[in-house]
Amino acid sequence: MTIYLPIAELSVNIFIILGMGAAVGFLSGMFGVGGGFLITPLLIFYNIPPVVAVATGANQVVASSISGAITHFRRGTLDVKLGTVLLVGGLSGATVGIWIFSLLRSIGQLDLFISLLYVVFLGTVGGLMLWESVNAMRRAARNEAPAPRRPGHQHWVHKLPLKVRFKKSKIYLSVIPIVALGFAIGILTSVMGVGGGFIMVPAMIYLLRIPTNVVVGTSLFQIIFVTAYTTIVQAATNYSVDIVLAFFLMLAGVIGAQYGVRVGQRLRGEQLRALLGLLVLAVGLRLAVALVVTPEDIYSVVMGMGN
Repeated sequence: MTIYLPIAELSVNIFIILGMGAAVGFLSGMFGVGGGFLITPLLIFYNIPPVVAVATGANQVVASSISGAITHFRRGTLDVKLGTVLLVGGLSGATVGIWIFSLLRSIGQLDLFISLLYVVFLGTVGGLMLWESVNAMRRAARNEAPAPRRPGHQHWVHKLPLKVRFKKSKIYLSVIPIVALGFAIGILTSVMGVGGGFIMVPAMIYLLRIPTNVVVGTSLFQIIFVTAYTTIVQAATNYSVDIVLAFFLMLAGVIGAQYGVRVGQRLRGEQLRALLGLLVLAVGLRLAVALVVTPEDIYSVVMGMGN
């Protein structure tokens, strides 16, 4: 059964689209990531134009993130105050990112830039997460405790000014690195069509030292609003959001996210990080191969959209 996508200007199999949405929604709820780092490459692999894949992929992230965030809020694993501070930086970064997106599209380098960004970010983040989680599992298997921190040793992040107490997360932390992290994620959301959770989650755990139990829900909370804002502005400025494609992705994504949250609650933190690291590396490797392998059709004709 096929459906026609008016903005992407091609027909697709509805069951494949629903399968993509459900799978990404499941992973979103399981790992606390928006899922955009998966849905955007998957859509590109399925021959959806990158401009449409980025903008519409961000839209699907909204639905999956809402579904997962509600579940975490009910379980008390969402720090709304911390998420709001992240949101301040996120909205600012998204505005800058949309300007960069429009600039790259106008000079004809958007597709290559998106692919290169994915390869670099996914390869780096996936490799670091996998390395750390494997070491953690080895220590657990040998019943070894993590190396104790030296008395009086303090991470540089905790020496910054403008500190605020976040009671839900039980931390006392400067808002500067939190806003900066949100800003960076906002740019990535606009340019790459990602929620940014695949970077935000490890950054919150390892850099900001935020307890793992509230990281997932708080990440999803921030992702909701930044991706929603990005989607609206992308639709208004670049005319690249395919509402038909977005609807089916959102429908399947919401359902998948509910099951993902349940599965994620049953796995240990290091297991979740190892699985996410493998997933991120696999997607990055697939994109890297696509950049260097000679395509079957060397020449193609692409119709201009929106303008």
